[in-house]
Amino acid sequence: MQTTHGQREGARVVMTTIAVPTAGPKRPFWRRALAWCVGEMTHVLPPTLFFFIGFNLLSWTKRMLLQEQHIEFSGFLVATMAALVVGKAVLVTDHMPFMRRFEGAPLLQPILFKAAIYSTCVFLVRLGEELLHFLHGGGALVDFPQHLIDRFSWPHFLTIQVWLMVLFLVYVTIHELNRLFGDGELYRLFFRWRSAQAKLTRRQRIRLLTRLSRLTEANTIEAFSDPRSAAHAELVEIIRALATPPAAVPGR
Repeated sequence: MQTTHGQREGARVVMTTIAVPTAGPKRPFWRRALAWCVGEMTHVLPPTLFFFIGFNLLSWTKRMLLQEQHIEFSGFLVATMAALVVGKAVLVTDHMPFMRRFEGAPLLQPILFKAAIYSTCVFLVRLGEELLHFLHGGGALVDFPQHLIDRFSWPHFLTIQVWLMVLFLVYVTIHELNRLFGDGELYRLFFRWRSAQAKLTRRQRIRLLTRLSRLTEANTIEAFSDPRSAAHAELVEIIRALATPPAAVPGR
């Protein structure tokens, strides 16, 4: 059976090859180690700075109160060391898998849970540092519980621990809101967006997302797949509105 030239051309299959880029050369160990250190420092820097400011405000308040009694007090070094301890505790705790236990829960639950975990870890770290100081001073490990009962200043220790819990609640709330809005959104809301435009844009997006949630609850996937359905038309309208960038604001 003979075939014409046109039939042969129609039956011809054109094969194309897609060049897949190969992975580049493996980076040297020192570069990978440096990248890891930079990532860890970026993670630990925000809580350290936050608690550095918070602890120094508390230290300054204590200094002002003691100054009326003509008592000299300088707690800058103590506040700085405490901020480093808290930053270290946050870095270690955030790598634990159970910290993501309440990811899908209402915002109050992860805030309270993480604040409690952070406070507990810092509590243990502070006791551990007290133990190191005790051992460095010549004490024996078996005598440490008696040292905590007889000579350890529990009122001072617990007062700082309560303020730590308060500061952790503030820090975790800010951190969770930043994650909820997206990294950098809180900075834009506080320092770059004009108040009226930010409120208007945020309100519009919340209303659109609420409409989208109700629409998906009331309709099936088949309804959205049908271009002639009202659900499909409303879905396209909502997505188009969400994809539209906000109007430019002077100074933004």
